[in-house]
Formats: sequence, structure tokens, C-alpha cells
Amino acid sequence: MRISDITVQNVADFLRLDDASDPILTPMMAAAKQFIIDYTGLTEIELDEHEDFYIAYMVLVQDMYDNRAMYVEKDNINRVVESVLFRHRTNFVPSVPLEGGDE
Repeated sequence: MRISDITVQNVADFLRLDDASDPILTPMMAAAKQFIIDYTGLTEIELDEHEDFYIAYMVLVQDMYDNRAMYVEKDNINRVVESVLFRHRTNFVPSVPLEGGDE
């Protein structure tokens, strides 16, 4: 199945949800598609040439749905969130001081 053919109902079925009307599903679907586009550098049209993206897309949506918090397991950052933020960041100043002072 191509990503462009996936419906909210397909995603709800994959997530084993009784109701496909959860309003968070549509933005998560768009985010998962954009994540794959940004990660691969492919266009939306090129994504449809590879049916194997289906499972990656569904797993991304599932991860976003299951882990709707910045931190999972107390102090471990959500890897999907970290990856999205890292790909779009423009500030490359380290968040912690470098060891060794002014080097």
C-alpha cells in the first residue's frame, strides 16, 4: 500500500483503536509523512514508488501515538521528537559546556 492511500481508518485499525475519530491522528499522519520526506530527501510523489515505506510510516504514527510525551521512562528523551527537532535546528551551540574550558 502506498502512503498516499493510507486513511485515518487504516491507521486506527493498525493502532487497534475502536474509533477513528481521534483528532490527533490526522496531524500525526502528516507528521509521519513529513518525517519520512525529511529523513530520506524524497518527494511525496517518490514515496509512493516504494511500498515498503508503509510499515515505517505506520510504526512512526504508532510511536507518536503511544509516546505523546517528551520524556519516556523518566529521563530518556523521546527519540522521534529528538530527531524531528534536530533535523530542523539552526542553533548549533552546545547545550552543555565543552570539557576543557575555552577549547
